Amino acid sequence: MGALVPAGKSEVKTGSSGALTSVSGAEKTVGVGRESKETDKEFLCPICMQIIKDAFLTSCGHSFCYMCIITHLDNKSDCPSCGSALTTNQLFPNFLLDKLLKKTSASQLSKTASPLEQFRQALLQGYEVSVKELDTLLSLLSEKKRKLEQEEAEKNMQNLVEFLQCLRKKKIDELTEVQTDVHYIKEDISLVERHRIDLYRARDRYLVKNPMHGGELITGSKSWSSSSINKDNLLFASGKPQGTQMKEASSGLSSQHTSQSSLAVTRKKRVQSQFNDLQQCYLQKRRQVGNPLQNFDKSDADVMQREGYSSGLSDFQSVLSTFTQYSRLRVIAELRHGELFHSANIVSSIEFDRDDEMFATAGVSRRIKIFDFSTVVNKPPEVHSPVVEMPTRSKLSCLSWNKHTKNHIASSDYEGIVTIWDVNTRQSVMEYEEHEKRVWSVDYSRIESSMLVSGSDDCKVKVWCTKQEASAINIDMKANICCVKYNPGSSNHIAVGSADHHIHYYDLRNTSHPLHIFRGHQKTVSYVKFLSNDELASASTDSTLRLWDVTRNIPVRTLRGHTNEKNFVGLSVNNDFLACGSETNEVYAYHKAISKPLTWHRFGTPNVEDSDEDGGSYFISAVCWKNDSPTMLAANSLGTIKVLVLAP
Repeated sequence: MGALVPAGKSEVKTGSSGALTSVSGAEKTVGVGRESKETDKEFLCPICMQIIKDAFLTSCGHSFCYMCIITHLDNKSDCPSCGSALTTNQLFPNFLLDKLLKKTSASQLSKTASPLEQFRQALLQGYEVSVKELDTLLSLLSEKKRKLEQEEAEKNMQNLVEFLQCLRKKKIDELTEVQTDVHYIKEDISLVERHRIDLYRARDRYLVKNPMHGGELITGSKSWSSSSINKDNLLFASGKPQGTQMKEASSGLSSQHTSQSSLAVTRKKRVQSQFNDLQQCYLQKRRQVGNPLQNFDKSDADVMQREGYSSGLSDFQSVLSTFTQYSRLRVIAELRHGELFHSANIVSSIEFDRDDEMFATAGVSRRIKIFDFSTVVNKPPEVHSPVVEMPTRSKLSCLSWNKHTKNHIASSDYEGIVTIWDVNTRQSVMEYEEHEKRVWSVDYSRIESSMLVSGSDDCKVKVWCTKQEASAINIDMKANICCVKYNPGSSNHIAVGSADHHIHYYDLRNTSHPLHIFRGHQKTVSYVKFLSNDELASASTDSTLRLWDVTRNIPVRTLRGHTNEKNFVGLSVNNDFLACGSETNEVYAYHKAISKPLTWHRFGTPNVEDSDEDGGSYFISAVCWKNDSPTMLAANSLGTIKVLVLAP
């Protein structure tokens, strides 16, 4: 059986013996390629292994680049190829090889160059072209140029049209949104004006019936109308002479009116200073209500029926009134946690108990101290002693009261131990020692009184049940855990703040993956707290507080104003308000709808000459709101604890 003929076009030749031989095109191509590679190797300089440039021939018959062989002979006196003795006097120009190299380069260029480049090279080398041929070429080139310019102009016009159409759509959408907002604003102005007129009429009717109580109803919003006061009844009610009564009444009314006017001006200034945030808050709430897909609950319908307001306007009115109601933090009590300037005074955690009757403090002093809140507020400072004091083996980082068993409190410490204490007996009830490093945070569930969670530097979150000695659930994470918190409406959901800058939100029924990871902080997340079942607040050493919606898994707002770059400065929430510390030795209060601070209070700096520390190194270390109250506790790194209340 004869040999198989390779697929492809073949060429038949007659050999010297007269026999027919078949050579395929593929074999020819391979042969030409192999020959070309072998030829290229012959043109390589043995020293630099590149195509020879300025070829020089040695007396022993080898060719090199001129610079390569000269450099070689500066160090050695032999031929790099054969090792024969060689000097610079035995080098000669290789003109023939230079010509071959130039031809080879020209040939390779002609194979790889574009047709236009080949034509240009031909013209440069003196290729003869007639005038008629040039005219034909110029005509073709002119037509090609026109087509290219036309295509380029069309593309540019298309891009411009698309941009303008996109811009028009965007501006129409913005205009529609602005028109809708203006409609809402007009609608709300009309509602508020009608409601305000009703209030004035109700006030006037009351004054006609009860003229003696007129001074108590003066507000800063409008001045009194003269017809609304029965002067005769007002002046003769006390039995004093009419002139005297008129002067006293006028003085009292004037003084109260001035005070109310001053308050109104102050509130107006506060509104103007935060106008952008308030505007954003109003529009956000109003647009949500204006959305036909928005679901209204019964309370929204009640508000609309009672006041004629939409729920969005009612919500914003609540924000505006609470925001303008407070302008400062007033100190109502102060106590010392230890000796002045002692580093062991730092209060790491301060927490109210279930009923807000007692509060506990803990820190590096290795002691849990329980104070009676009413005694601290109502009694003189010399009797501000703890009612219970429990020594611990290690420095403490966090406290959490049991939300059901009033006398139980949990602590976490620097040795990795979570302890449950009975305040009545002053003894530990349970100790959990599974964590391998410092535990930063511990929190009791509000739903299940026997469940609590802890987070540690060992990158582990552990869920404990007081009915068993070992942990019930373990979550291994990749970074240090700085804070943990149960969702107040669920015993299955926890938020975990980590050194990886993120907040991990878990369902404890499936801990293989978090339900969601909230990203946005630029540094370690130091605290997480729930404002409600749906709203989560977080603090970080990037000097921000952030609000998140854990139902829709979206960021809500970023709050800035305090300074926090390295220390745990505390975070507490209470309905619409947040409080946190600052490394400027100040405590800050925020409203959740406004990104800037509502107000702040600076702790006084004692005589730093008696201290080993710089006065600027003091910081707020813990804060805690009293439930449903404008009152808070705040402690700093000197061990000073203050009871503060939001005030007008």
